[in-house]
Amino acid sequence: MSAHPSSPTEAVHPRLSQQRAPSLVDFFGAMHAENARAAAAVAHANAALVRATKLIAKAFSQGGRLIYVGAGTSGRLGVLDASECPPTFGSAQRQVIGLIAGGERALRQSIEGAEDDSRAAQRDLKPLKLSARDVVCGITASGRTPYVLAALAVARQKGAHTVFVTCNPSAAKIPRPTVAIALSTGAEVLAGSTRLKAGTATKLVLNALTTGAFFLLGRVRQGEMIGVQPKNQKLKRRAERMVSRLTGLPLAQARALLMSTRYQVEAALTATRPRRGSR
Repeated sequence: MSAHPSSPTEAVHPRLSQQRAPSLVDFFGAMHAENARAAAAVAHANAALVRATKLIAKAFSQGGRLIYVGAGTSGRLGVLDASECPPTFGSAQRQVIGLIAGGERALRQSIEGAEDDSRAAQRDLKPLKLSARDVVCGITASGRTPYVLAALAVARQKGAHTVFVTCNPSAAKIPRPTVAIALSTGAEVLAGSTRLKAGTATKLVLNALTTGAFFLLGRVRQGEMIGVQPKNQKLKRRAERMVSRLTGLPLAQARALLMSTRYQVEAALTATRPRRGSR
């Protein structure tokens, strides 16, 4: 038996396999149905999502990091999520890190052979000096990507916790992760094209992991991202509305308060809290 089970993402979609020339309407109908299946698969994995999110939040609270590792679409999604954390939650620049097989060039063009380079994973992780405080999240729709599996092996050796995100449930236990998030998304409407439904499901998972972790750390309040870094006019106006809504202050006063804190939302909110013993 192969150590790496075949992936459902490589199968031909049963609805389309017998249709030589489906209409565009039929083809889109299949795509829409499968996109809905992606969301359902993520919802079904909610228990694992909760465990992984708590693990990540604990790592952050102890000074650790979340490190995404992936190839192709999976790697790009990890880099995307990592890059959005500082402006959204006010996280440190290297608190969430995204590594992609093939390096920065692979963000803009396909480097298909890079995913088979296990040694590259070891080289890419070495400068990060992994510790037991970190969480390494390996992302591979097929569950078989050598670059990702090698990275998870390195993480285990360093004592770091690991999270494994895959759309191949039969492969979920192969890297012996701390938490496996196994998504039953099934065949793509284009066999093997995991930028489609598997990519959609993966994006939903990564959204949940970081948003949930920062929620647990208090960076989300009443549906607002209070760690936002207002670096442009749009975000400054958003911050003003946010402080006004959360404090009950008129918009002009919220704006003045934010100006006094250099538009740091959390600082502005703290300044409006009554001191203990005050009336």
